[in-house]
Amino acid sequence: MVKAIKLVTLGSILAASAIYGASTAACASCHGKNFEKVALGKSKIVKNMSKDDIIKALKGYKSGSYGGAMKSVMKSQVANLSDKDIEDIADAIKGASSKSNSSTSAASTSTQKVIDINAKVADKARLNKEDLGNKKVVSEEMLGLRKTTLFDENVKPTESKYTDKAPGTAERYERAYVNAPPLIPHSVDGLLPITKAKNACLGCHMPAVAKSVGATPIPPTHFMSYRPKTVFKNGVEVKDGKVVGLAKGDLANTSDIELAKPKKLNKLYPGRYNCSQCHVPQANVDVPVGNTFKPDGLNGDFKAKSHLIDMMDDGVK
Repeated sequence: MVKAIKLVTLGSILAASAIYGASTAACASCHGKNFEKVALGKSKIVKNMSKDDIIKALKGYKSGSYGGAMKSVMKSQVANLSDKDIEDIADAIKGASSKSNSSTSAASTSTQKVIDINAKVADKARLNKEDLGNKKVVSEEMLGLRKTTLFDENVKPTESKYTDKAPGTAERYERAYVNAPPLIPHSVDGLLPITKAKNACLGCHMPAVAKSVGATPIPPTHFMSYRPKTVFKNGVEVKDGKVVGLAKGDLANTSDIELAKPKKLNKLYPGRYNCSQCHVPQANVDVPVGNTFKPDGLNGDFKAKSHLIDMMDDGVK
């Protein structure tokens, strides 16, 4: 019975790892380089599992014989693995875990409050101090973002320290404005770059599995196409049923299309595939100047959720 429980829980243990071939590189983001972390805030520590348990679990996911809430995630991850690949992965996991004797306690799975990192940069005392309008004399060091003399060429950019916490265990920062792309709260080691053959983000963030692993689901807008349907008919270009062209067209050019007819897709829209185009790892950085920006409507659920699907037409119609 104990062994059966161990096998079933491996779904959450390897939930966010994208396994391609026999590599375990993508596992590091959730489980740590030595498999010492608690993945998604609720798994067992992989390094404490036996090689046999790992092999049986991965083979079970491949055959679809068990898996619970994580079945749909793990089945796709191991679908192309051979028995040799699975054994190599188990060897790699046990080899890596043997290098570390550190232990990790289980993290809380309760809903975490999002953190407002802008509070300190919008402090009234700081803004008043930095306001050049109330200064009788403005020195060279006060100008610009350098905060140093223009003759100083040893200016270094502000250092950004990104989190090394596994998915499900890191604190989240609230969005900068309503419907802003959420920041990535966890480590991205092994998850980037995203390629045509590998997008590890989809393993946890697809709507069908996101709730079960406590991840933010990909929003409905990412499963829509907002581009006009384009065809060439009788030698002319037709977009959403309207002919494009100065001579006899309904539209002078493509830019005359104010809003294309949205089309719901049964898969992720290709233009949204490269997640890191908009989503970046979060870092609490000490900014050189204060921030007076105050986003309208950023309250309640909007601090951590999106309703962009309901606002795509704003300012267009």
